[in-house]
Amino acid sequence: METCALIYGPTRERILLSALCATRIWQPAYSFPNSHGSEAFRVHRVQKKKIWYWVFARTHLRTHTGEMPHECTVCNKKFSRYGSLSTHLRTHTGEKLFVYTVCNKKFSQYGSLRTHLRTHTGERPYECTVCNKKFTQYGNLRTHLRTHTGEKLFECTVCNKKFSQYENLRTHLRTHTGKKPFECTVCNKKFSQYGNLRTHLRTHTGVKPFECSVCNKKFSQYGNLRTHLRIHTGEKPFECTECNKKFSQCTVLGAHLRTHTGEQPFECTVCNKKFSQYGNLRTHLRTHTGKKPFKCTECNKKFTHAGNLRTHLRTHNQDIPI
Repeated sequence: METCALIYGPTRERILLSALCATRIWQPAYSFPNSHGSEAFRVHRVQKKKIWYWVFARTHLRTHTGEMPHECTVCNKKFSRYGSLSTHLRTHTGEKLFVYTVCNKKFSQYGSLRTHLRTHTGERPYECTVCNKKFTQYGNLRTHLRTHTGEKLFECTVCNKKFSQYENLRTHLRTHTGKKPFECTVCNKKFSQYGNLRTHLRTHTGVKPFECSVCNKKFSQYGNLRTHLRIHTGEKPFECTECNKKFSQCTVLGAHLRTHTGEQPFECTVCNKKFSQYGNLRTHLRTHTGKKPFKCTECNKKFTHAGNLRTHLRTHNQDIPI
């Protein structure tokens, strides 16, 4: 059975097609040179073309047979093309042949260099047909399309939870393994996600990149800014299912729910007294430590509770509300 067929295009260019699936295997962009002009060289040129037809056809045929004759001597991974093996070997040697002269970044594959160039040019050739969002890499477009299709290809082998992105699955697996690969260089605290480490680092640097557009208050986390904005909008998206009371924060709703359930999860390690809210436990602990963090600016008297200080301040100024 013939594996390929040589046909001629509309301008008489030679096109090699697979006889199995009609895939275009090869279409030469040039003719082999015949600078000598001799009959001997003409015959040699024809033979050379025939060899190339056969090489391309044989390589393409492996997509149907599954044959992978080229094996990595390091990890035994197999490839259908020698070029793919050659590229793969660089993952072991660390060799990076392709250098971008503008930023001197090096790459082991030409395709990676070509993709990197788009970070300089801003080119985004891959466009979503649903929402017209554009991407620099086809893989990113393919991943994005799952937000429209709802497809979740990656499944956790422990709890069977599914994810649309492999990276999300890998992060999720750490909830089972307890692995925390990201470590703070200041206090050595470890995190399972890099984003959490990045947020944590702001507790050391004091950086607050998120600013309220209404009152200009700044926050180290976007979630805190989003919660703060509800002070201005009056939005209360969290509703109690028992009494329909609404709250601006989920944590405040959680604390409120304990007034219905009677749950008291916060226990004093000194006297074992329990509390429904952590703030109440923290205030209670001062009865054991003697700490008085609230100081009167008029007479320097100190108090364990902010409410006690506020009451005391009225002895200096009757206009202060209780």
